[in-house]
Amino acid sequence: MRGVSLVVHRGEALHVWGPNGAGKTSLLRVVCGLLEAEEGEVAWNGVAVGDASSRFLDSLSYLAHDTALKADLTALENLRFSVGMKRQVADRELHAMLAELDVERCAELPCRVLSAGQRRRIALARVLLSHAPLWVLDEPFTNLDAASSDRISHALSAHLERGGLALIAAHQGLNLRSGAVTRLGLT
Repeated sequence: MRGVSLVVHRGEALHVWGPNGAGKTSLLRVVCGLLEAEEGEVAWNGVAVGDASSRFLDSLSYLAHDTALKADLTALENLRFSVGMKRQVADRELHAMLAELDVERCAELPCRVLSAGQRRRIALARVLLSHAPLWVLDEPFTNLDAASSDRISHALSAHLERGGLALIAAHQGLNLRSGAVTRLGLT
């Protein structure tokens, strides 16, 4: 993938789409600093993200294809740990988010026994609870039923309304009620 240039402002989402193998995931990994760009740079508020003075990682919440949940930890333990690395969070806030995403009954279950859709919602709860202004989401609707997809679309819309930003790789169209959405097609 060459010649890709993009700018995303507060309240905006970038929807990256294209066939499998087109480079959607690679682009998101470059933005997150997980892959090095072949040319050019990624900047956050005018500062290269690799610069030691960059506050980029504090501003980022990333959801990959893999949910990054520890299989032997419960849903609650996973969230307590991962969100706790970004900010202090009370158990009541964790429980409220699990309820909002309709997985509260999974709070005390080890993640290894959960369905793919339940694990995806718990991983998405981590993003929603992060309070990070930039959400980078790789196929966030994978394994979600229609009701769960609607909940995530609503959460994305609310995030943009609060001035957040989102980079989303998704095969599906985005059904957001607010915020500007720019589409970037990769082939």
